[in-house]
Amino acid sequence: MKKQQPQISEDMILEASWELLGEEGIEKFSMRRLADRLGIQAPSLYWYFKSKQDLYQRLANQVSKIILEEFHSDGDWKEQLAGLAETVRSVLCRYPCSTQLMMMTLPHEPDYIRFTNRTLLCVESTPLEQDQKFQAVLTLLNYVFYFVLDDYQHQRNVSTILKEQGVLPGDEMIRLLDSMSEAEAGLFRRMFNNGLFELMGTDGAFEFGLKLILSGIEQVIKEQEK
Repeated sequence: MKKQQPQISEDMILEASWELLGEEGIEKFSMRRLADRLGIQAPSLYWYFKSKQDLYQRLANQVSKIILEEFHSDGDWKEQLAGLAETVRSVLCRYPCSTQLMMMTLPHEPDYIRFTNRTLLCVESTPLEQDQKFQAVLTLLNYVFYFVLDDYQHQRNVSTILKEQGVLPGDEMIRLLDSMSEAEAGLFRRMFNNGLFELMGTDGAFEFGLKLILSGIEQVIKEQEK
């Protein structure tokens, strides 16, 4: 008897994948857990995806498509890169573990390729060499990826501490810093006491880091034009 194809769809699998990633993180994600959520046997998933990596590629492609749909910037190279960075951050923050997925996959899907191509077009008008253009956009994307990932991990750490201890270890940190000398932790202690580390993950912190990168690219361009 011919094996009957399971009554699920690719869209259902992708939707369930995002839900599972949001609840348990990418570390616990597995095809078996995904199948359980869908109420099917794990082998049924392979009608649609050859492997977990293949599924990851499709999820990254979906993220790329959404970024392309939401990115609208027609200014100069600097305005385009800034707009792209803000769009990428916005989309990644809405889709759990999407940063890890983008970092774990390659542009082997149509929309992922289109996203990469659109990113490169942002700096095509500059006098930079081709390898410099690639490095410029790669540096920008890596900044956005790690900014979002760092904030995501920080929130998870805070959530874990609250769950296990009920309170944040602020007093313990203060006692530890007070026990250390000025040479060992003076600057860190003052920044911590002034609440500067609370700026991590904020819009202001993101915009400042983005400004540093764009200013660096601008400086290289000026040097090229001399």
